Amino acid sequence: MKEADFLQELKELDLLKQAMSILEWDAQTGMPDAAQDYRSEVDGYLSGLYFDKATGPKIAEALDYFAEHPEELSEVGQAAYRLVKKEYELNQAVPKDVMTVYSQAVSKAHGAWSKARQANDFSLFRDALADNIRLTKDLIRYQKKEQANAYDVLLDQYEPSLTTAELDQVFHRLREGIMAIRATLAEKGQAPAKDFLARKMPKSGQQKFITKVAEELGYDFDRGRLDDTIHPFATGINHNDVRITTRWREKDFMTAIFGVIHEAGHGIYEQNIAEKYEYTPVHEGASMGIHESQSLFNELIIGGSRQFWEKQYPFFKECAAGVFDDLPFIDFYRGMKHSQSSLIRIEADSLTYPLHIIIRYEIEKELFNGTLTVDELPAVWKQKYQEYLGITPPDDLTGILQDVHWSGGMFGYFPSYALGYMYAAQLYHKMQETIDVAAVLATDDYSPIRKWLTEKVHRFGASKTPSEIILDATGETLNPQYLLDYLQELYFEVYQVQVIEHV
Repeated sequence: MKEADFLQELKELDLLKQAMSILEWDAQTGMPDAAQDYRSEVDGYLSGLYFDKATGPKIAEALDYFAEHPEELSEVGQAAYRLVKKEYELNQAVPKDVMTVYSQAVSKAHGAWSKARQANDFSLFRDALADNIRLTKDLIRYQKKEQANAYDVLLDQYEPSLTTAELDQVFHRLREGIMAIRATLAEKGQAPAKDFLARKMPKSGQQKFITKVAEELGYDFDRGRLDDTIHPFATGINHNDVRITTRWREKDFMTAIFGVIHEAGHGIYEQNIAEKYEYTPVHEGASMGIHESQSLFNELIIGGSRQFWEKQYPFFKECAAGVFDDLPFIDFYRGMKHSQSSLIRIEADSLTYPLHIIIRYEIEKELFNGTLTVDELPAVWKQKYQEYLGITPPDDLTGILQDVHWSGGMFGYFPSYALGYMYAAQLYHKMQETIDVAAVLATDDYSPIRKWLTEKVHRFGASKTPSEIILDATGETLNPQYLLDYLQELYFEVYQVQVIEHV
């Protein structure tokens, strides 16, 4: 076995994965509804081919050979070997027919979810979701090894080595800290006016503004594109084809604008992974938490900055064609950064956003480790929103049906958003030691920020673990206090809370 043969097998696997990624993008942006059954058959067939190769004799031979001859692998080969070995050990015990049925079910579930959203009726998605959960549990039975529980198996696939025991502690600290900040804002803060947020800004104006901003942040449209969808997402097919999407609302400009800033962060990450890793599993993000750290750094750290919006506001007003000409910048910024309980995760403000994630984490954990059933989901969802945010979804569309993830079988993904937010704040804290971020955001050149992130995060792809990336970039392991400090500073300023320092 030569390294070249191993890498060729990985290239063929990657080509299959690229084809499946294009089909997934098409399914969520333009595929006719009537094509769903045919598409699910194609998805199942390609997934079966991929599964056969990923667990087949050539991969098994390579893993055995290079386990005894690691010195024959280059740096790229060694990084790829580690990832391929993990995937092989995860899936080699899974029967092909089980994986094929799972892939077909996931493909069909997206159509059911879309129809349920259109009808605002969870019952239309109920059976497809139940199938996804049942089939995921079937997979876990084959995949489970040393993990303490079923949900740990799912977490490990999105954030390697993370456990529910660790996450429970981190989320408890994060939740308590956010609750304390919210209590202070309610007691001592001055809430900004925000009625202007419902003013109508034509889609064309939003597109003009956000396309220029995404380019300035570092997203390369020569290697990407922006399309419409129900639920915004990014798809990295290869580093020269990284596509992003958004959802436009003319009377809610923040949804599309911040959605594009978020997805552009994913895109910038994938466009800047070192080319030497192409056609291998190393040529993707280190984890979904690290991936989300880049999108949330874009959306909530840069997009939440007063200096960023102070610089962009004149162009924003120009694109809005006079709609905001009467509004002073500081009133615009304070109103845009207001915080209040809301129902929709992707529209949540940057203070309450982690609470939306914690709700989903607790529901998923109970689905796979406890006794929660599919039929109980809508009621439990409402109960937790009332408990954590003080509001109750009036219907399925603003409740249980709002996220696309479960239709795609992505159980265990949601914690990545909160992890990413904590990673982003920690990276931001470290970045400020060498870069005056506020000064950079006041200029026409944001490249120092993008270059720092590429140097510390992007270029490595999945050659490092998430913990290695954060430790090497910041000098310490994950510390949620940086996010709590960031949120307190931002919202105390926006809400004009006076902090009395005791000597």
